[in-house]
Amino acid sequence: MRYFIQLSYNGSAYHGWQIQPNAISVQEVLENALSRLLNETIAIVGAGRTDAGVHATEMVAHFETNKGFEAKDLVYKLNAFLPFDIAVDRIYKVNLDAHARFHATRRSYRYRVSLQKNVFTHQTSYYLKQHLDVDKMNAATRILLEYKDFQCFSKTNTDVKTYYCDIMVAEWKQVANELHFEITADRFLRNMVRAIVGTMINIGLGKVKVEDLHTIIKSKNRSEAGYSVPAHGLYLTEVAYPETIVL
Repeated sequence: MRYFIQLSYNGSAYHGWQIQPNAISVQEVLENALSRLLNETIAIVGAGRTDAGVHATEMVAHFETNKGFEAKDLVYKLNAFLPFDIAVDRIYKVNLDAHARFHATRRSYRYRVSLQKNVFTHQTSYYLKQHLDVDKMNAATRILLEYKDFQCFSKTNTDVKTYYCDIMVAEWKQVANELHFEITADRFLRNMVRAIVGTMINIGLGKVKVEDLHTIIKSKNRSEAGYSVPAHGLYLTEVAYPETIVL
């Protein structure tokens, strides 16, 4: 049987989602826990890769096993076994060909910018002292929706066949003493969200004009876009799938 596992994690202590040769990752910790509890070698495939320090309020992965188990019981045992910064929310059966990465129809991210020094969120949001013009930043987000090719926001030397992404939602929201950038697309390029946010911040600071975003995107040049904001403010918040894959 193939199962989807839905989980959340604080990425501060991990070198990203994907297994690394000389660093601890979320995938490795989860695979080890599943393998030990099911008493067989379990390999998991995630919906995508989050970089070192990035968090997830909803990551989805799939795994296969011939062992029978009660989903709620396994969730309980995993949460007792896993470290405090990884939590399993749900496990459910899916079609045998269901793929956590390839069958995802959209993914959503949130980036948190703190406008006030906060001792409790300094590791989970990006603190900025300067005033940001949110109206200009939201005007810039509307420009994003006019384009598909986002090579200018992609990490260089990445092995991808296309830089095309269909952005469905992009907006800034004020939430108490924070600004949240919400973005949803069918796929994302490496470092894309952090580069977009850095560019938007430059617009909000008045360093770049709103209309210059057209030129930046058309350039397809990473050096034309803004800086990459720190990883600790970024969260994967949703991965969506067709209902037909669930058994």
